[in-house]
Amino acid sequence: MIVNPRATTTTRRTRDVIVRALGSELDLRVAHTEHRDHAAALARIAADDGMDMVVTLGGDGTVNEAVNGILRDGPDPALPALAPLPGGSANVFVRALGLPADPVEATGLLLEAVRGGGIRTVGLGRADDRYFTFCAGAGLDAEVVHRMEGLRANGRRATPTLYIQTAIRQFFRTDRRHPALTIVGEDGTETGPLLLAIISNTAPWTYAGPRPVNPTPLASFDLGLDVFAMRRMATAPTLNVIRQMLSTNGRPPAGRSVVALHDAAGFTVRGARPYAFQLDGEYLGERDEVAFRSVPAALRVPV
Repeated sequence: MIVNPRATTTTRRTRDVIVRALGSELDLRVAHTEHRDHAAALARIAADDGMDMVVTLGGDGTVNEAVNGILRDGPDPALPALAPLPGGSANVFVRALGLPADPVEATGLLLEAVRGGGIRTVGLGRADDRYFTFCAGAGLDAEVVHRMEGLRANGRRATPTLYIQTAIRQFFRTDRRHPALTIVGEDGTETGPLLLAIISNTAPWTYAGPRPVNPTPLASFDLGLDVFAMRRMATAPTLNVIRQMLSTNGRPPAGRSVVALHDAAGFTVRGARPYAFQLDGEYLGERDEVAFRSVPAALRVPV
């Protein structure tokens, strides 16, 4: 069990309750992360030691690291299953799997799955040499993630309100006059220029509190990758697109500036200049080019 002690929505008491509950039925080893990428190293050790399962208690960043640690050498049915318990501010992967946002309740369901032997296999996305569970972002989306990480480093709590405020500020700060991104398909077809691109492995992309935000509502763990991108971002059309993202009708956002791909096996996002890049809500710096591909049936999850 990999525990992020700095996870934003769990207390030491809650973590102790979960550890006792799991330890009463499982041969459990517990390790706490101490720095970035530590979860990946711990998950890699678990895989090398032949563990049956890696449990994570943390946010989407902890999950992403654990996935990449388990799958260091690629998918294999003999590798440990991943059991994510929610401990972060958004917990998008956990909720996309249909698990509860309460970590104690999710622990109860995990124990039921272990007793029943239920396993689900899900597909993942891959960006260059790194896997992602639910989304990647290039351009404005990643710029917002970068700003949020800076605010959190300064002691601010990641709340939906803070995220929305940060997104609005970044929207007006960013250079919307000179789109720099191009999507290049496997057949060489180019789509662009674009201001941002959101690459989804499942739906939703994220949550605004309890409300799902869905730029790619048709995305699924059982299909290829979906893309939502925008050529232009004038204020009024962008607000209309955001309204569509928050809709519950299940239809993808549409508009003159919207570009959408569904169930894609692979493509590349290139930049005329370096662009901000994020995976599963973690900012990974600037890139000139990232190759994306879908990896079917990559990860086993207890259900």
